[in-house]
Amino acid sequence: MAIFTGAGVAIVTPFKEDESINYDKLDELIDYHCENGTDSIVICGTTGESATMTEEEHMECVRFTIERAKGRIPVVAGTGSNCTRTAIEMSREAAESGADGLLLVTPYYNKATQAGLIAHYTAVAKEAKAPIIMYSVASRTGCNIEPATVAELVNNVDNIVGIKEASGSISQVAKIMSLTDGRADLYSGNDDQIVPLLSLGAKGVISVLSNVAPRETHDICEKYFNGDVTGSAALQLKAIPLCEQLFSEVNPIPVKKAMQLMGMDCGPLRMPLTELTPAHEKALAQAMKDFGIKVVE
Repeated sequence: MAIFTGAGVAIVTPFKEDESINYDKLDELIDYHCENGTDSIVICGTTGESATMTEEEHMECVRFTIERAKGRIPVVAGTGSNCTRTAIEMSREAAESGADGLLLVTPYYNKATQAGLIAHYTAVAKEAKAPIIMYSVASRTGCNIEPATVAELVNNVDNIVGIKEASGSISQVAKIMSLTDGRADLYSGNDDQIVPLLSLGAKGVISVLSNVAPRETHDICEKYFNGDVTGSAALQLKAIPLCEQLFSEVNPIPVKKAMQLMGMDCGPLRMPLTELTPAHEKALAQAMKDFGIKVVE
Protein backbone atom coordinates (compact mmCIF):
# COMPACT_ATOMS: atom_id res chain seq x y z
CA MET A 1 0.00 0.00 0.00
CA ALA A 2 1.36 3.41 -1.00
CA ILE A 3 2.32 5.92 1.69
CA PHE A 4 -0.11 8.29 -0.01
CA THR A 5 -1.86 8.85 -3.30
CA GLY A 6 -2.50 12.29 -4.76
CA ALA A 7 -0.69 15.55 -4.10
CA GLY A 8 1.96 15.70 -1.41
CA VAL A 9 3.19 19.20 -0.67
CA ALA A 10 6.94 19.79 -0.59
CA ILE A 11 6.26 22.27 2.17
CA VAL A 12 8.27 25.45 2.70
CA THR A 13 9.96 26.07 6.04
CA PRO A 14 8.84 29.41 7.47
CA PHE A 15 11.52 31.47 9.18
CA LYS A 16 11.42 34.43 11.53
CA GLU A 17 13.34 37.57 10.64
CA ASP A 18 16.33 36.24 12.58
CA GLU A 19 16.11 33.12 10.35
CA SER A 20 15.12 30.79 13.18
CA ILE A 21 12.30 28.38 12.34
CA ASN A 22 8.87 29.94 12.82
CA TYR A 23 6.95 27.06 14.38
CA ASP A 24 3.79 29.11 14.86
CA LYS A 25 3.64 29.72 11.11
CA LEU A 26 4.52 26.09 10.36
CA ASP A 27 1.62 25.10 12.60
CA GLU A 28 -0.67 27.32 10.50
CA LEU A 29 0.63 25.80 7.27
CA ILE A 30 0.02 22.25 8.50
CA ASP A 31 -3.60 23.16 9.32
CA TYR A 32 -3.93 24.93 5.96
CA HIS A 33 -2.91 21.81 4.06
CA CYS A 34 -5.04 19.49 6.17
CA GLU A 35 -8.06 21.70 5.45
CA ASN A 36 -7.43 22.22 1.72
CA GLY A 37 -7.09 18.77 0.25
CA THR A 38 -3.35 18.13 0.39
CA ASP A 39 -2.77 14.39 0.56
CA SER A 40 0.60 14.35 2.37
CA ILE A 41 3.12 16.73 3.89
CA VAL A 42 6.72 16.26 2.80
CA ILE A 43 8.83 18.08 5.37
CA CYS A 44 12.47 19.16 5.11
CA GLY A 45 12.94 18.64 1.40
CA THR A 46 14.55 20.97 -1.11
CA THR A 47 11.61 23.39 -0.93
CA GLY A 48 11.97 23.39 2.85
CA GLU A 49 15.57 24.66 2.59
CA SER A 50 16.87 21.59 4.37
CA ALA A 51 20.32 22.20 2.89
CA THR A 52 20.74 25.18 5.23
CA MET A 53 19.44 23.48 8.37
CA THR A 54 21.53 21.99 11.13
CA GLU A 55 20.76 18.35 11.86
CA GLU A 56 19.19 19.45 15.15
CA GLU A 57 16.88 21.93 13.38
CA HIS A 58 16.06 19.36 10.73
CA MET A 59 14.95 16.69 13.15
CA GLU A 60 13.11 19.13 15.42
CA CYS A 61 11.13 20.30 12.37
CA VAL A 62 10.33 16.70 11.42
CA ARG A 63 9.17 15.82 14.95
CA PHE A 64 7.03 18.96 15.20
CA THR A 65 5.29 18.21 11.90
CA ILE A 66 4.59 14.60 12.82
CA GLU A 67 3.17 15.67 16.18
CA ARG A 68 1.00 18.43 14.71
CA ALA A 69 -0.31 16.34 11.82
CA LYS A 70 -1.71 13.94 14.45
CA GLY A 71 -2.73 11.28 12.01
CA ARG A 72 -4.77 13.75 9.94
CA ILE A 73 -2.42 13.51 7.00
CA PRO A 74 0.62 11.31 6.22
CA VAL A 75 4.01 12.88 6.89
CA VAL A 76 7.01 12.04 4.75
CA ALA A 77 10.33 13.19 6.20
CA GLY A 78 13.19 14.25 3.98
CA THR A 79 16.21 12.51 5.49
CA GLY A 80 18.65 12.25 2.60
CA SER A 81 22.32 13.15 2.88
CA ASN A 82 25.50 12.74 0.89
CA CYS A 83 26.89 10.99 3.96
CA THR A 84 25.38 7.53 4.34
CA ARG A 85 25.95 7.51 8.12
CA THR A 86 24.06 10.79 8.47
CA ALA A 87 21.22 9.55 6.27
CA ILE A 88 20.95 6.42 8.43
CA GLU A 89 20.87 8.41 11.67
CA MET A 90 18.27 10.92 10.48
CA SER A 91 16.14 8.25 8.81
CA ARG A 92 16.16 6.05 11.90
CA GLU A 93 15.21 9.00 14.12
CA ALA A 94 12.40 10.12 11.79
CA ALA A 95 11.02 6.57 11.60
CA GLU A 96 11.11 6.21 15.37
CA SER A 97 9.33 9.57 15.70
CA GLY A 98 6.43 8.24 13.65
CA ALA A 99 7.07 9.40 10.08
CA ASP A 100 4.81 7.59 7.63
CA GLY A 101 7.59 7.51 5.08
CA LEU A 102 11.04 8.83 4.24
CA LEU A 103 12.23 10.75 1.18
CA LEU A 104 15.91 10.21 0.40
CA VAL A 105 17.58 12.29 -2.26
CA THR A 106 20.56 10.77 -4.01
CA PRO A 107 23.91 11.58 -2.40
CA TYR A 108 24.90 14.95 -3.86
CA TYR A 109 28.39 16.13 -4.80
CA ASN A 110 29.90 12.66 -4.21
CA LYS A 111 28.32 11.52 -7.53
CA ALA A 112 28.08 7.88 -6.50
CA THR A 113 28.12 5.10 -9.06
CA GLN A 114 24.97 3.01 -9.53
CA ALA A 115 26.60 0.34 -7.36
CA GLY A 116 27.20 3.03 -4.75
CA LEU A 117 23.57 4.09 -4.88
CA ILE A 118 22.44 0.51 -4.34
CA ALA A 119 24.78 0.19 -1.35
CA HIS A 120 23.68 3.57 0.06
CA TYR A 121 19.94 2.99 -0.15
CA THR A 122 20.20 -0.61 1.04
CA ALA A 123 22.20 0.47 4.09
CA VAL A 124 19.64 3.13 5.04
CA ALA A 125 16.69 0.79 4.46
CA LYS A 126 18.24 -1.83 6.73
CA GLU A 127 18.39 0.60 9.66
CA ALA A 128 15.28 2.75 9.15
CA LYS A 129 12.05 0.83 9.58
CA ALA A 130 9.79 2.98 7.43
CA PRO A 131 8.84 3.00 3.75
CA ILE A 132 11.45 4.80 1.64
CA ILE A 133 10.88 6.89 -1.47
CA MET A 134 14.07 7.54 -3.40
CA TYR A 135 14.47 10.98 -4.97
CA SER A 136 16.19 11.36 -8.31
CA VAL A 137 16.94 14.96 -9.29
CA ALA A 138 20.23 14.96 -11.18
CA SER A 139 19.90 18.65 -12.09
CA ARG A 140 20.62 19.41 -8.43
CA THR A 141 22.70 16.45 -7.29
CA GLY A 142 24.72 15.50 -10.37
CA CYS A 143 23.60 11.91 -9.82
CA ASN A 144 20.83 10.09 -11.69
CA ILE A 145 19.20 6.88 -10.46
CA GLU A 146 19.10 4.70 -13.57
CA PRO A 147 15.91 2.67 -14.18
CA ALA A 148 17.75 -0.63 -13.66
CA THR A 149 18.98 0.63 -10.29
CA VAL A 150 15.47 1.65 -9.26
CA ALA A 151 14.22 -1.81 -10.23
CA GLU A 152 17.03 -3.54 -8.33
CA LEU A 153 16.16 -1.67 -5.15
CA VAL A 154 12.36 -1.72 -5.38
CA ASN A 155 12.28 -5.38 -6.34
CA ASN A 156 14.73 -6.59 -3.69
CA VAL A 157 14.54 -4.30 -0.63
CA ASP A 158 11.20 -4.58 1.15
CA ASN A 159 10.91 -1.04 2.53
CA ILE A 160 12.20 0.77 -0.55
CA VAL A 161 8.81 1.32 -2.12
CA GLY A 162 9.22 3.92 -4.83
CA ILE A 163 10.75 7.02 -6.32
CA LYS A 164 10.15 10.73 -6.73
CA GLU A 165 11.19 11.19 -10.34
CA ALA A 166 12.35 14.67 -11.34
CA SER A 167 14.57 13.85 -14.30
CA GLY A 168 12.02 15.34 -16.68
CA SER A 169 12.48 12.30 -18.93
CA ILE A 170 9.22 10.52 -19.69
CA SER A 171 11.24 7.75 -21.34
CA GLN A 172 13.17 7.17 -18.11
CA VAL A 173 9.94 7.05 -16.12
CA ALA A 174 8.39 4.57 -18.56
CA LYS A 175 11.46 2.35 -18.30
CA ILE A 176 11.25 2.38 -14.49
CA MET A 177 7.63 1.30 -14.55
CA SER A 178 8.37 -1.35 -17.17
CA LEU A 179 11.27 -2.86 -15.19
CA THR A 180 9.24 -2.90 -11.96
CA ASP A 181 6.05 -4.21 -13.62
CA GLY A 182 4.35 -1.08 -12.30
CA ARG A 183 5.09 -2.00 -8.69
CA ALA A 184 7.14 1.12 -7.93
CA ASP A 185 5.25 3.86 -6.08
CA LEU A 186 6.07 6.60 -8.55
CA TYR A 187 5.62 10.30 -7.75
CA SER A 188 6.18 13.12 -10.18
CA GLY A 189 8.84 15.55 -9.03
CA ASN A 190 7.76 18.09 -11.64
CA ASP A 191 4.46 19.95 -11.35
CA ASP A 192 4.21 20.36 -15.11
CA GLN A 193 4.29 16.58 -15.67
CA ILE A 194 1.73 15.26 -13.20
CA VAL A 195 -0.76 13.92 -15.74
CA PRO A 196 1.84 12.31 -18.02
CA LEU A 197 3.27 10.40 -15.07
CA LEU A 198 -0.17 9.44 -13.78
CA SER A 199 -0.78 7.89 -17.20
CA LEU A 200 2.25 5.64 -16.60
CA GLY A 201 0.96 4.50 -13.22
CA ALA A 202 2.20 7.20 -10.84
CA LYS A 203 0.60 7.48 -7.40
CA GLY A 204 0.71 11.27 -7.51
CA VAL A 205 3.08 14.19 -7.16
CA ILE A 206 5.41 15.67 -4.56
CA SER A 207 4.62 19.25 -5.36
CA VAL A 208 5.86 22.81 -5.07
CA LEU A 209 2.63 24.07 -6.65
CA SER A 210 0.66 22.61 -3.72
CA ASN A 211 2.08 25.31 -1.45
CA VAL A 212 -0.03 27.94 -3.22
CA ALA A 213 -2.72 25.85 -4.94
CA PRO A 214 -3.29 22.81 -2.72
CA ARG A 215 -6.88 22.11 -3.75
CA GLU A 216 -6.18 22.38 -7.48
CA THR A 217 -3.10 20.17 -7.31
CA HIS A 218 -5.07 17.59 -5.35
CA ASP A 219 -7.83 17.82 -7.96
CA ILE A 220 -5.45 17.15 -10.86
CA CYS A 221 -4.77 13.78 -9.26
CA GLU A 222 -8.27 13.12 -7.95
CA LYS A 223 -9.92 13.78 -11.29
CA TYR A 224 -7.49 11.45 -13.02
CA PHE A 225 -8.04 8.66 -10.49
CA ASN A 226 -11.81 9.09 -10.85
CA GLY A 227 -11.62 8.66 -14.61
CA ASP A 228 -11.97 12.33 -15.56
CA VAL A 229 -8.78 12.43 -17.58
CA THR A 230 -10.01 15.38 -19.64
CA GLY A 231 -10.71 17.44 -16.53
CA SER A 232 -7.39 16.45 -14.99
CA ALA A 233 -5.50 17.43 -18.12
CA ALA A 234 -7.36 20.75 -18.35
CA LEU A 235 -6.27 21.65 -14.81
CA GLN A 236 -2.71 20.55 -15.58
CA LEU A 237 -2.56 22.75 -18.66
CA LYS A 238 -4.09 25.71 -16.84
CA ALA A 239 -1.34 25.43 -14.22
CA ILE A 240 1.56 25.44 -16.70
CA PRO A 241 2.18 29.24 -16.73
CA LEU A 242 2.15 29.31 -12.91
CA CYS A 243 4.47 26.30 -12.74
CA GLU A 244 6.87 28.11 -15.04
CA GLN A 245 6.91 31.19 -12.81
CA LEU A 246 7.38 29.07 -9.67
CA PHE A 247 10.67 27.96 -11.23
CA SER A 248 11.69 31.28 -12.81
CA GLU A 249 14.51 31.26 -10.26
CA VAL A 250 15.79 28.37 -8.23
CA ASN A 251 13.22 26.73 -5.93
CA PRO A 252 12.13 27.79 -3.30
CA ILE A 253 12.82 31.46 -4.09
CA PRO A 254 9.64 32.02 -6.16
CA VAL A 255 7.26 29.91 -4.05
CA LYS A 256 8.16 31.76 -0.87
CA LYS A 257 7.48 35.03 -2.67
CA ALA A 258 4.19 33.61 -3.96
CA MET A 259 3.10 32.80 -0.43
CA GLN A 260 3.98 36.32 0.65
CA LEU A 261 1.87 37.66 -2.22
CA MET A 262 -1.02 35.53 -0.90
CA GLY A 263 -0.68 37.10 2.55
CA MET A 264 0.97 33.98 3.98
CA ASP A 265 4.39 35.46 4.68
CA CYS A 266 6.83 32.67 5.54
CA GLY A 267 9.75 34.94 6.25
CA PRO A 268 13.14 35.27 4.60
CA LEU A 269 15.21 32.80 2.67
CA ARG A 270 18.43 31.55 4.15
CA MET A 271 21.56 32.43 2.23
CA PRO A 272 22.91 31.64 -0.28
CA LEU A 273 19.35 32.02 -1.62
CA THR A 274 18.29 35.61 -2.24
CA GLU A 275 14.99 37.37 -2.89
CA LEU A 276 13.11 37.09 -6.18
CA THR A 277 13.97 39.84 -8.66
CA PRO A 278 11.31 42.51 -9.27
CA ALA A 279 10.74 41.45 -12.89
CA HIS A 280 10.13 37.84 -11.88
CA GLU A 281 7.92 38.93 -8.99
CA LYS A 282 5.72 40.89 -11.37
CA ALA A 283 5.41 37.91 -13.73
CA LEU A 284 4.72 35.56 -10.82
CA ALA A 285 1.96 37.80 -9.46
CA GLN A 286 0.31 37.92 -12.87
CA ALA A 287 0.49 34.14 -13.30
CA MET A 288 -1.09 33.70 -9.87
CA LYS A 289 -3.95 36.06 -10.77
CA ASP A 290 -4.47 34.30 -14.09
CA PHE A 291 -4.73 30.98 -12.25
CA GLY A 292 -7.33 32.43 -9.89
CA ILE A 293 -5.18 32.97 -6.80
CA LYS A 294 -5.93 36.18 -4.92
CA VAL A 295 -2.86 38.40 -4.65
CA VAL A 296 -2.58 40.90 -1.81
CA GLU A 297 -1.79 44.26 -3.38
